[in-house]
Amino acid sequence: MEIEKLVPDTSVIIENIISQKLEKKEIRIKELIIHEAVLAELEHQANLGKEIGRFGLDELKKLRELSKKLKFEIKYTGRRPNTSEIRSASLGEIDSLIRDLAYNEDAMLLTGDKVQSKVAEAKGINVMYIEPVIKAKKLKIEKFFDEKTMSVHLRENYKPYAKKGMPGQWETVMLSDKNLDQDEIIDFSRNIIEEAKIRKEGFIEIERRGSSIVQIGNFRIVITRPPFSDAYEITCVRPIKKLNINDYELSEKLKKRIEEQAEGILIAGSPGMGKSTCASALAEFYASKNKTVKTIEAPRDLQLSDNITQYAISHGTPEEIHDVLLLSRPDYVIYDEMRNTTDFRLFADLRLSGIGIVGVIHATAPVDSIQRFIGRMDLGVIPQIIDTVVFIKDGKVGKVLSLMMTVKVPSGMTEADLSRPVVEVRDFENDKLEYEIYSYGEETVVIPVSKDEKKAPLKELASRQIEYELQREIPGVKADLVSDSRAIIYVPEDDIGKVIGKKGERITEIEKRLGIHIDVKPLDESKSEIKYNLSEKNNVLFFYVSNNLSNKNVDFHGKDGYLFSARVGNKGEIKIKKRSKMADRLLKMLDRNEKVILKI
Repeated sequence: MEIEKLVPDTSVIIENIISQKLEKKEIRIKELIIHEAVLAELEHQANLGKEIGRFGLDELKKLRELSKKLKFEIKYTGRRPNTSEIRSASLGEIDSLIRDLAYNEDAMLLTGDKVQSKVAEAKGINVMYIEPVIKAKKLKIEKFFDEKTMSVHLRENYKPYAKKGMPGQWETVMLSDKNLDQDEIIDFSRNIIEEAKIRKEGFIEIERRGSSIVQIGNFRIVITRPPFSDAYEITCVRPIKKLNINDYELSEKLKKRIEEQAEGILIAGSPGMGKSTCASALAEFYASKNKTVKTIEAPRDLQLSDNITQYAISHGTPEEIHDVLLLSRPDYVIYDEMRNTTDFRLFADLRLSGIGIVGVIHATAPVDSIQRFIGRMDLGVIPQIIDTVVFIKDGKVGKVLSLMMTVKVPSGMTEADLSRPVVEVRDFENDKLEYEIYSYGEETVVIPVSKDEKKAPLKELASRQIEYELQREIPGVKADLVSDSRAIIYVPEDDIGKVIGKKGERITEIEKRLGIHIDVKPLDESKSEIKYNLSEKNNVLFFYVSNNLSNKNVDFHGKDGYLFSARVGNKGEIKIKKRSKMADRLLKMLDRNEKVILKI
């Protein structure tokens, strides 16, 4: 087909349709007229770090080269749209400008947008509609995969490598001796984005200035680029095996719990241990029981049957997900990859609404997954939203915990008036109490319960709490919990009267607040100074002292007296992060050449 004048819109530029048809000699043109609005929209997308912007600009560059070879003219014309029009491109503002140009130039409009073609026909514009050809090809990155490959990692100026094996039992294998250059990584990236756009099972889940997260079939792909990362990088992950609930060899007790009672489940574990695989198995199990199951994912990488609807929270809002789920009335929701406070709050909200929910969360130990809820919601609510924690290690169920709220005297305390609400965390299989979670003073604490040493963690916590209460008024105070109901505090001799107060009122007030009897003794001021070496590394100040002082508390003093206390590490070092108030205080002293004194 010979075309005198051709005006393309953004859709055919992004899809490289013109260059393909010119190279295949399906069309010949004398003049290619490109509206400045097309260039502005592509530039805007590229500045946002979106791949489609770069693809479009690459197509314009290629058309410039073809114009010299095939002897046709390229002309840029039209009014450059303003910022508001560019942002409203999806509403048709840019398309309208391109249609007007085709009409005024008496040119043929080339588009891959059906709505654009219909509007142009209605206005009497000569238009050619190119229907997108949905022809999925094999991903280029698939050539690196075999049946044992879990993930493939491509990085600019480095050799491609893969992780092969099973969760918890994998090895790193180099895939080539040749380093990949930037153009090769970009070519892989282009192929991934193009396939995600044309495949039914392909989704660009998240696209930001420096990163893209794509789901194509069972491939989860993360693409990063400068300035977010220091080089172009692609990570492609694929599940090795799909399991059902019977493959996990669960005890009858746990099976019954999952089927009949557990409605607030956390599946926890380290990255790559098989958490999502277990969540998929659980979703299929509930669906097989004729339950309505839906998922919340970002990206949607769980491999599930067609009767399970998968929602992408990256394409909606927590409010939208909340409304849709409550109105669609699912029996169970699988919440994959909970990361931030918004995820935790949505999990809690759905659970308190009466929906059975399973959350997938990163944690290095079973109790760590529970601790991630502390501070994000009230302590009393936690057992209502979590009743079972399933810890996955090396692809298997490692440990299962159950939670229950009760009112009791915490382990290690003896006096009845110290009773309080306590969240008991027990080993599900043998019902052994492993942790207690409760409020102590201004802190919410997670205390491991041990037959051999029940009081040690509590003593340390109580001593620290007493010091915290008094250090605001009496710098340098030290406390020692000597029994379940008695503590000794050591203060400078001149401050003893202040601590006790008139007729003992002050010390009585403290005793009532903390629930223990307190003896006051003078603090020995004759403590010798500790020799130390100071060094600075990255964002940390290191004070190196004798290894003999490991695990002991050391007081920091300046010219005005006591500053704060810190614990010596196992190797005789004290680490203080530069961003802390303590480090800021020390750095200012050192800048003024003031001496920092350390004492036992």
